[in-house]
Amino acid sequence: MNQPKPIISVKGLRKSYKDKEVLKGVNFFVKPGKIFALLGSNGAGKTTTVRILATLLRPNGGRTSVCGYDVQLEPDSVRRCISLTGQYAAVDEVLTGRENLRLIGALLHLPNGKQKAEALLTTFRLTDAGNQRVSTYSGGMRRRLDIAMSLMGDPPVIFLDEPTTGLDPQNRIAMWDTIKEMAAGGTTIFLTTQYLEEAEYLANHIAILDQGVITAEGTAEDLKTLAGTETLEQAFLTIIGETGGWDHAYRN
Repeated sequence: MNQPKPIISVKGLRKSYKDKEVLKGVNFFVKPGKIFALLGSNGAGKTTTVRILATLLRPNGGRTSVCGYDVQLEPDSVRRCISLTGQYAAVDEVLTGRENLRLIGALLHLPNGKQKAEALLTTFRLTDAGNQRVSTYSGGMRRRLDIAMSLMGDPPVIFLDEPTTGLDPQNRIAMWDTIKEMAAGGTTIFLTTQYLEEAEYLANHIAILDQGVITAEGTAEDLKTLAGTETLEQAFLTIIGETGGWDHAYRN
């Protein structure tokens, strides 16, 4: 059986900031319709990798492609097939939830923008709050609206850069269910996270970024087997080295 072509491909990716080399030759690929988690301590280069793939940052070397388009040579085509949700919700607090979604539909010139907005309000459990100003929303509601807005154009690839940061446990679990549903619908999810249990619960494939390179990758079970440990946290510690690159956030 022929394997599907990777929807994201990264080969020899390098990026430096002045004299600091953050990415030193990163290699990985992501299969379509899967949830891919990139793990690494703070400063490892996770957000840098996402920003490069989302055409927001130019690398110093390597080749990257998304949806079959070269990220450096065909950025406009890449932007049309992706959506990016960062660590902080990018919503207009003056507008209502419904108006935020309809605005995105208008900007994308969607012929069915109003219907799509209503469907997403339902999917993200925001129908009852649809006519409320976003300034009245809780943190979890804002994050759900932010991701709903990113899905207005039905992008085949969505980048979620630490999407549950700052959420309470109840809202974090609700967000996990939403991400699972998105992937079940065929959307490819590229996820960075500081929560190891999040990666273990969600991801089909996990890559660990440490000291500028991918040091290990596979399923959560693969990584635990590789490290000879019982938990993903123990595996992560073993793979990156307990004293090198460990960040307290991973214990939360």
